[in-house]
Amino acid sequence: MKDSSRLRRQVLKVLARLEQSYPRAECALHHANPWQLLVATILSAQCTDQRVNLVTPVLFQKYPDPAAMAQTDPAELEEEVRSTGFFRNKARSLLGCARAIAERHGGEVPRTMEELTALPGVGRKTANVILGNAFDTPGMVVDTHVKRVAGRLGWTEATDPNKIEQDLCALLPEEKWTNTSHVLIHHGRAVCKAPTPRCSTCPVLDDCPRVGVTRSK
Repeated sequence: MKDSSRLRRQVLKVLARLEQSYPRAECALHHANPWQLLVATILSAQCTDQRVNLVTPVLFQKYPDPAAMAQTDPAELEEEVRSTGFFRNKARSLLGCARAIAERHGGEVPRTMEELTALPGVGRKTANVILGNAFDTPGMVVDTHVKRVAGRLGWTEATDPNKIEQDLCALLPEEKWTNTSHVLIHHGRAVCKAPTPRCSTCPVLDDCPRVGVTRSK
């Protein structure tokens, strides 16, 4: 890994250019409150945001709060989320979260990493989505796009998402964490694709150590 201060300056320089390229980068999951975002984020695992956004309006209307979902029949919920894939696991996580929030948190989605990750089916990635986008608490989301782009740019040598999160948080000021996730996700979807990135259209081509890479590490 490069000298930390030098790397930090390089990261901020590249990030500034990416922010200019994606000025409207934001969470793509439609939601109006923390509960809706939690539901949408759980459903987004191994599923496109577009598909999730097609499914959630009906769910949000039928289950406006955790208490409403906590009483539903598991088989019914499975059918309602079937099109998002892994529907049995997702329905189990949603029901577990709904019941835990209703019983232990007074029906309100908790606001801390520790409380969020104690909910069924909620890991650090999901918790950071909630913290950063629902509660304005800095959160570094490491999904497949962030992992790929950060690795290609040389911002981390790690492959474990938790270690990548630590590396990126150490390089960036807290106020940058949430938006950096959005920017890297947008860049990963639009340009720095797997397995073959569109390097010729990359706004940070001159600063990328893996120009022309044809396979994700």
